[in-house]
Amino acid sequence: MKKILITGAAGFLGSHLCDRFIAEGFKVIGMDNLITGDLKNIEHLFQNKNFHFYHHDVTTFVHVPGDVDYILHFASPASPIDYLKIPIQTLKVGSLGTHNLLGLAKEKNARILIASTSEVYGDPLVHPQNEEYYGNVNTIGPRGVYDEAKRFQESITMAYHRFHGLETRIARIFNTYGPRMRLNDGRVIPAFIGQALRGEDLTVFGDGSQTRSFCYVDDQVEGLYRLLMSDYALPVNIGNPHEISILDFAEEIIKLTGTQQKIINKPLPKDDPMQRQPDITKAQEILGWQPKVSREEGLKTTFKYFKGFSKEELFKSEHKNFSKHIRK
Repeated sequence: MKKILITGAAGFLGSHLCDRFIAEGFKVIGMDNLITGDLKNIEHLFQNKNFHFYHHDVTTFVHVPGDVDYILHFASPASPIDYLKIPIQTLKVGSLGTHNLLGLAKEKNARILIASTSEVYGDPLVHPQNEEYYGNVNTIGPRGVYDEAKRFQESITMAYHRFHGLETRIARIFNTYGPRMRLNDGRVIPAFIGQALRGEDLTVFGDGSQTRSFCYVDDQVEGLYRLLMSDYALPVNIGNPHEISILDFAEEIIKLTGTQQKIINKPLPKDDPMQRQPDITKAQEILGWQPKVSREEGLKTTFKYFKGFSKEELFKSEHKNFSKHIRK
């Protein structure tokens, strides 16, 4: 039985990946320090003999007993509301955490896939974004703590691949959504659905002309699985190329939820990208992958998930205790 270590296992994407690899017959070791992850995302796996969980911060030394065949490094805050609160930890998990896991992969002779992001492209000057585009990133802006952590992550991963001959894979993940997202984590879909369910007006930043491309979580997991099992070491975009403006998307959410909220505008955050659309030619040609779930179908499932929240959960703010992770 193959063994895989998944960091960020209690997070949105990490927990779905745990499910997928359990279903594929792997022994799964989940690791998370629970800064932004939630044990409820993986509690259904605790009785499974092939799943083990370690409450651990990968920015410190990482040890896993026995053989490890694969590593998926998904430990990182991914929402602006999180990485702006814990910028140092965000930088550390992308640098020290990645270094530790690459070292572990080298020790175990394991293949490692690191979760990079479309944010490496910054506010792009090329549209749609392909893997050869180097990006337009403000290194010292507020979003730089996340963008640069991921760009460094890619650099050190390729250095291990070239210098040590390590088997590495790099996924550039575009906006992904689905069940287990946190309701108040600041990302577009849970933010809009949460506002609609609470009867609040939907907040659009700027004039809403900025675009995003949303990939349903099942499609994302399939793309990541295929990339891990491929022989391709350079970055690959994994996302849905169907682009929509934020304003049009807000109107879609109002229609989906059957609510009568207005759309209100607030100032655009600094360095917020104006366009986001993946060129998935490489994923199609190398992995034989492209998304199958339509936005309409995926949003219905996601809305059903959020509708199951209690009123207390809907109106509760995020109360994550980041204090012990903040270095002043």
